[in-house]
Amino acid sequence: MRTLIKIGHRNFQIYIFIIITLFSASFQMTGQEKMYNGDPDVSFAKARDFAFNNNRKQAQDTLLHILTKYPNYHDVREFLASTYAWDGDYKKARTEFQKILGKDQHRKTTWVAAIKNEIWGQFPFLALKLSKKALKKFPNDTEILELQKSAQESTMIPTATAGGVQTLSSDIPKDSISKESESELRKKVRNNTIGVTSEVNIYSDVFDPMFYNAVKYARQTKYGSIIGRVNIDRRLGEYGTQYELDLYPKIAKGTYAYLNFGVSDSSLFPDYRYGAEIYKSLPRSFEISAGLRGLQYDTTTMIYTGSVTWYNGNNYWSFRPYFTPGDNGLSSSGTLTYRKYRSDADNYFGINIGAGISPELNQNYFFENDNRIVNLQSQKLNVSYYFSTHNKQNAWGAQLGIIHQEIPFDQGNYFWISTLALSWEIRFR
Repeated sequence: MRTLIKIGHRNFQIYIFIIITLFSASFQMTGQEKMYNGDPDVSFAKARDFAFNNNRKQAQDTLLHILTKYPNYHDVREFLASTYAWDGDYKKARTEFQKILGKDQHRKTTWVAAIKNEIWGQFPFLALKLSKKALKKFPNDTEILELQKSAQESTMIPTATAGGVQTLSSDIPKDSISKESESELRKKVRNNTIGVTSEVNIYSDVFDPMFYNAVKYARQTKYGSIIGRVNIDRRLGEYGTQYELDLYPKIAKGTYAYLNFGVSDSSLFPDYRYGAEIYKSLPRSFEISAGLRGLQYDTTTMIYTGSVTWYNGNNYWSFRPYFTPGDNGLSSSGTLTYRKYRSDADNYFGINIGAGISPELNQNYFFENDNRIVNLQSQKLNVSYYFSTHNKQNAWGAQLGIIHQEIPFDQGNYFWISTLALSWEIRFR
């Protein structure tokens, strides 16, 4: 009996060994069937024909099949990445470009295609970073320098795109893709934005919390951005509504304007407000502006302002002063803003510090019994964080701030104001 058991046990081991061996052989045969077996150059040519005849999926399947056997066929992988970019799958394209550059950093065509991918995908800061790396390999290359310039110009858009409108950062190079691909890329641009902002101000004493809400619609045209906004305030037990229109018309390359007009029948807002400003790009990534604002209550308050802005890679620095003439002399205030961008203008961390008070920025703090004093003492600190989804269809933001301000009707004494603001935007074609 023991002998039979031993024999049976050994037979069982042999049976298991045979099953494992057959399974492994079957798996290996299946893998071999999936492995590419053909002329890669011929298949590559067919894949290009598929891609340029609007049969992108079949082209990508063919290219991926070639790469199973020839993973270092960089021309194939580069073209595969380009087809992903044409389809708007910029992150997938980025992954393929990175695989190539990780093995060979002396392929200029790959650097150029990778930079264009980030520009098309509205990731100008990543495009700028890539262009700087590429120039280390190809110093003074005119094509890469032009792409770097395009990327740099595309990073200089935080003010001009205050409406949160997405645009193509640069013209799509005609020699790099088919007409069908160009059309598809342009169709993916979302020129319309709807946004909502809510803010609460909590006072250390004297006042109950005050609330500000806004709904906006923005559209990008070839002439510039158009932004319509409805502002709704709740302060001192009252509600007020203001209607505003912002325009950012393009004047010339590197020059644009800001125009604003608002109207309200509530005492919480000016009867009318208007503004105009000119922005001009300068060498070495600087930008300057000069303009004015007008707030009409019983009388009109004029505010003169401007800005000096410096874009240093992913860093944004801007200083804006305000000068308001009045019966008590000239009132002045200033704000310094810093932003650290990640991939684009929708994704950044920001800090804002300021001193002094301006009627334009602090309408919440002016009441009918204070004669709208503008020479109050005030200091503020604000931190913010903004981010978007990978397809850029949705964008969110949060701001947290603290203000130490002189009480309008009890000058010499101060209160603290804590602020929290949340925003959401959705973009569509």
